[in-house]
Amino acid sequence: MKILIITGLLAENIIRKNLSCYDKHELYLKVMPMPIAAFITPKLIVYHLKQQNILKSINSNKTTPIDNIDMIITPGLMQQSSDEIQKQLNIPSYKGPTNAADITLTLDILDNITLSTSKPANILIRNKQYENAMDIINNYSADKEKIEKLLEKDSNILINNCPLGLDFPMRVLGEIANAPTLTEKKLLEKAQYYIDSGADMIDIGMHAGENNPQMAYDMVKLIKDNYDIPVSIDTLNSNEINMGLEAGADLILSVDHGNYEKVIDNIEDHGVSAVILPTDYSRNYIPQTPIERVKSLEKIDKLCSNITTIADVLLDPINSPSLTDSIVACSLFRKRNPTKLLFFGVGNVSELLDADSNGVHALLGGIAMELGVSILFTPEASLKTKGSIKELKTTSNMMFISKQKETIPKNIGINLVSLKDAYRKDDASIETCNLPHIDAVADGKFTQDKGSFKIILEDNLIKAILYQNYEKTAVIQAKTARAIYEEILRRDLISRLEHAAYLGMELEKAEIALKLNKQYIQDFPIF
Repeated sequence: MKILIITGLLAENIIRKNLSCYDKHELYLKVMPMPIAAFITPKLIVYHLKQQNILKSINSNKTTPIDNIDMIITPGLMQQSSDEIQKQLNIPSYKGPTNAADITLTLDILDNITLSTSKPANILIRNKQYENAMDIINNYSADKEKIEKLLEKDSNILINNCPLGLDFPMRVLGEIANAPTLTEKKLLEKAQYYIDSGADMIDIGMHAGENNPQMAYDMVKLIKDNYDIPVSIDTLNSNEINMGLEAGADLILSVDHGNYEKVIDNIEDHGVSAVILPTDYSRNYIPQTPIERVKSLEKIDKLCSNITTIADVLLDPINSPSLTDSIVACSLFRKRNPTKLLFFGVGNVSELLDADSNGVHALLGGIAMELGVSILFTPEASLKTKGSIKELKTTSNMMFISKQKETIPKNIGINLVSLKDAYRKDDASIETCNLPHIDAVADGKFTQDKGSFKIILEDNLIKAILYQNYEKTAVIQAKTARAIYEEILRRDLISRLEHAAYLGMELEKAEIALKLNKQYIQDFPIF
């Protein structure tokens, strides 16, 4: 296909560099006498194309008259629709990407997607990738007949209304840590937050070494009465387990060699599943080597053969004693037990590692997928792991799509890239060597304006609290910095340029902090 690409002066070199060796289409380039692509108009394009009939290819030695062009691709930043170009020249004309670096990606997908005359190609492509990715998840979840058939296999089970196993996406189990210390209101708020974040199941985390059976009953019942979601209880205390069962718990965490005799009959009577451990915490026994863990887990599984079990080989924190050995144990257990459901305590690693959790969760989620894990388990017990439920849900979806498409988890429509860039963004190079260079100085001077603002993050919103004459008079709130500063300007609440610049800086910091789940304190850096 003969394709003509329109660009501006500043982006010309980027386009030529990216397309000089491109061989899927016969490409032609027309550079408009305008430095910035956003200033190019359909009228300008039509005028200059009518002036030059013969075009020279940028990836071959060919030439062609304009009438032989099959498609025109304009800059994605062009403000107007490309319909007028098509109308005037009778050549299909569409918007390309907003960034010149995405031009090859745009050309690569021309056979699979119809470009838009009004929407930039990169947005169209990313949206299409996301839609395709979520279609795989949603269509799989909506196929009830297929789910019922899959649940007939030994490798899949149903916990309340949640199917899980080797044929389903990994389910995210969110632990409400230290649940006995929370009020009913806080417990429900935490559960709602987990559900909104994508949790498939909610876990009530009890206090180790304590005996609070009535609290176990009350908390499980509270969640069950208010939400239609599977609920588990995380304790080795047999009294708490049995009371959790009476309250309607759908899953027990956990059963080991030290407590199984006290709870197994009750678990069987209630027809629920249990996570089994290779330990005997009543004797402070934790098997250390991979083979010891596997054999101990297989032994407790046989002792619990009258109930449905999910195996937790125990994922160790790094160097305590060994994350590597625990993954080896998981792999060994999987090879010896190919259809057994597996449990992955991801929070054991991410909570005890000073690193951003999204990359940790992506990697552990990939390992879990390869091992055939069914449940990803985590609390959100520290500031650095806030958002872990959402991250693991995204990880689960990424790995399921990757598995279904038999491809690596890259460029599949969803990702966990937040602080770096997944796609290159080449900006135009601007020559400045002949311009005077001014070293900026911040002198810290400030003149009181007619209105001042205290900016905070609260309720998942940016809030700008207006003070006039040292009294709070209003709160302007939104998700974005732009919405707030435009409202401030509309209402004529400030009058000084330096104050406007300061507010813009602080509001943008607040928006970044909100997006990244970071703390924001006005006048302090967020990194």
